[in-house]
Amino acid sequence: MASQNQSYEAGETKGRTEEKTKQTVGNIGDKAQAAKDKAHDMAQSAKDKTQQTAQAAKDKTQQTAQAAKDKTSDTSQAAKEKAQQNKDTVQGKASEMGQSTKESAQSGKDNTQGFLQQTGEMVKGAAQGATEAVKKTLGLDHNDDYNRRN
Repeated sequence: MASQNQSYEAGETKGRTEEKTKQTVGNIGDKAQAAKDKAHDMAQSAKDKTQQTAQAAKDKTQQTAQAAKDKTSDTSQAAKEKAQQNKDTVQGKASEMGQSTKESAQSGKDNTQGFLQQTGEMVKGAAQGATEAVKKTLGLDHNDDYNRRN
């Protein structure tokens, strides 16, 4: 009977050992699944955070690019306006200078005409004086007096 008792106790011990092994393996499986789930959750959280950070960086980049574009556009517009102002100023000054030059030329023309007229009258007077002197010298002065009287 002792061997039956030993056999029974050995079977019971084997059964308890198998049960404990199944429980331990089950616990290990549960813990492994929990660790796997936790790792998956952490990876998903990291992925979400990375996507949020990437989206924020993308948004910031777009804002910066838009601000640079706006500033460039504003600067370009200001430069165009300044160039137009400078062009208008230069055209105005050129027009004033042209008018002044035209007036100076007209004044010079008027002065030249007066000078030439005076010179012509002086030459004519001198020529008449010379003609009279030659006539007096040649004695032709009487005919002119006679012609002037008649």
